[in-house]
Amino acid sequence: MFEKQLVAIKANYKLLREKLSDPNLIKDPHNYKKTIHEFNRLEEIHSHSQEIKKTETKVSDYKKMLKEEKDQDMVSYIKEELTTEEASLDKQREKLKILMLPRSLEDNRNVVMEIRAGTGGEEASLFSADLFRMYSFFCEKKKWKLETLSSSSSGLKGFKEIIFSITGKSVFESLKYETGVHRVQRIPRTETNGRIHTSTVTVAVLPEAEEKDIEILEKDLKIDTYRASGAGGQHVNTTDSAIRITHLPTKVVATCQDERSQSKNRNKAMVILRARLYEQQQKQFKENQDQQRKSQIGTGERSEKIRTYNYPQSRISDHRIQLTLYRLESFMEGNIEEVIEKLKEKENKEKILAFNS
Repeated sequence: MFEKQLVAIKANYKLLREKLSDPNLIKDPHNYKKTIHEFNRLEEIHSHSQEIKKTETKVSDYKKMLKEEKDQDMVSYIKEELTTEEASLDKQREKLKILMLPRSLEDNRNVVMEIRAGTGGEEASLFSADLFRMYSFFCEKKKWKLETLSSSSSGLKGFKEIIFSITGKSVFESLKYETGVHRVQRIPRTETNGRIHTSTVTVAVLPEAEEKDIEILEKDLKIDTYRASGAGGQHVNTTDSAIRITHLPTKVVATCQDERSQSKNRNKAMVILRARLYEQQQKQFKENQDQQRKSQIGTGERSEKIRTYNYPQSRISDHRIQLTLYRLESFMEGNIEEVIEKLKEKENKEKILAFNS
């Protein structure tokens, strides 16, 4: 099955290479961006398949040499080389299968992330701030741009809610696994008896929508202005700069009060609104795609408990892949790549099984 697909991919690769030489394509930025993205994906597959051919040639040559060689020292050497190349070939073939899997169009999108304090009162708000800090560090390591869109602070420098955008290469592909309930077990700062409390924080990762992705009519919007409140400096409370936008057909609401400018708050609120409406639209579509949902591992349900952060034991447990690590301090400094890669690996294996069935 993969062999037939590879033939089709090579044909499409040649067609796209010719298409990119057409000067008229650049005049259509959206189509050009889409074409170059697909070309890069197919080019990676093409390049990897060429590497496989080279390894297959090496394996074939070593097998021929093994039949002809009489010197025992050389036979031993050839057998070692053959074993190495065969192991390399197996890994290359597995990687090719993953590269050839159908990719979600959302994977290459930027994201809007929402972190909200759940059960646990002030301790949940403080952990919301800790998670925001963790993702901020992770973005720095990946050289992604993070921008706060909206926030609601709590009394002890925590966040009841914080919404932010992340811009970079394949952001949604990595961060989509963070959607769900994050549980923390630790002794709160306000606890005098040293008791461990359990609190929860909800994280939502929404693919950022462009204006062309979803039609929002001005007549369908109710826009309210009000005086901002909370920790934000004296200027926050002097003008009606805060914005609340309600999408009347769906009742989806987005607010922003972080900027001095009413127009800037409106622009940020529209980014949030567009992402929420796009997520709602995609969720309805995915609910009709049973097979697609079976191949996902906890990337779409905000109510699903995905991970526990146990501070007394310095332990992180990801419940979707039964993975436990004892390096909580490093993890909270943004070193979360290992867990994300294992989640990707599991999802890819499940997709390959579904593709072969």
